Amino acid sequence: MNVRFRDENEPSPRWITLGQACKLLGVNESTLRRWADAGHVRSFRTPGGHRRFSEEDLRGLMSGQVPASREPYDSIGSVALTRIRRRLQRGSGEGAHWYDGLTQEERDNLRPLGRRLVTLVSAYLAAGANRPHLMEEARAIAREYGALLVRDGLSLRDAIEAFTFFRRTLDETAMEEAQKSNLTSDKAIELWELLTNLGDQVLLSIAESYEEAEMAGPAVKDRLA
Repeated sequence: MNVRFRDENEPSPRWITLGQACKLLGVNESTLRRWADAGHVRSFRTPGGHRRFSEEDLRGLMSGQVPASREPYDSIGSVALTRIRRRLQRGSGEGAHWYDGLTQEERDNLRPLGRRLVTLVSAYLAAGANRPHLMEEARAIAREYGALLVRDGLSLRDAIEAFTFFRRTLDETAMEEAQKSNLTSDKAIELWELLTNLGDQVLLSIAESYEEAEMAGPAVKDRLA
């Protein structure tokens, strides 16, 4: 048995609570528990039964660093999230015209929802995933995201542009990961169908938010004009 002893000069690993971990990644508790149960994030239970999570692993997910032992597709969400951040920082040149018109406060409000939605993709694609539950979670996040876009005064066209911005990055990342994993044609088609179905439902949920706002009255309509 290989036992690794920590050098006295090596910093001790930092373990954080479930709430802290969820806030750091911008995901809900059930998603984080699934990742830990699948071995994607190191965790342990305290004598009192409370879970603690490796901050190092969590930050690795945020930066797109994924251990080689992970299953295919596990890195799609984290890698796509890193790319999205970079492209948003570059602004309209990367197809993010809708983002340029948002205030910093509006961006801060949207960011956690966008992060939750993107990181949910890996869980949705994983073998044995509870896809109906995850689909409902994705719809709920998308409706909330759409409601914020309405409140911030973005037109439906801008909302669709925002959606295609995220979807394009996810599609690119998924196809690259499929190639790296040497998937068969059947598996690649299955991946594409799952991703397309999830994306379609997200778009419809965003549209529902605009439809609800339109039905709410002229005051909201004026903001969307």
